[in-house]
Amino acid sequence: MLNEFITFPVIAHVVGGHTGRLDDYKGDVESIIRLVPSIPESALQGIEEFSHLQVLWHCHLGSDADIELEPRSPRDNPAWPATGGLVHRNHRRPSRSGTSHPRILYVDGRDIHVTDLDADDGTPIVDLAPVFLEMLPRGEVRQPSWPTDMLRDYWKPASSRP
Repeated sequence: MLNEFITFPVIAHVVGGHTGRLDDYKGDVESIIRLVPSIPESALQGIEEFSHLQVLWHCHLGSDADIELEPRSPRDNPAWPATGGLVHRNHRRPSRSGTSHPRILYVDGRDIHVTDLDADDGTPIVDLAPVFLEMLPRGEVRQPSWPTDMLRDYWKPASSRP
């Protein structure tokens, strides 16, 4: 399908937290981002002064056979409009990458304890950085109504799952 590739090093893994690729109920779950041994602990110096991280991770539970770029309804729900594969935010993207903005609870050595990281236990992390207010979107953020409908239960606590 694609003929151009780049390689990213894995700098950390998710320890604990979510399991099973659930679509919703991702809120209030604590997990750890644990640096790999080749990344020095000192690389985290000062990160605890920030409230949130931007985390880039690899959807390792998906496969290249899952990649879907043609328009389809999100979550196969015909009530939502068919949109192209790059409009979806899931493991079916060509890079199988995900981005999250978890809240930092505390740092303990090589471990960053976080909440609201929607990656599963064992997920490889390819990059992380603190969230700078100045790097957030500028201007009005707009979207159609279907993402709000689709993600109504996304950040509800896992303990409230029916």
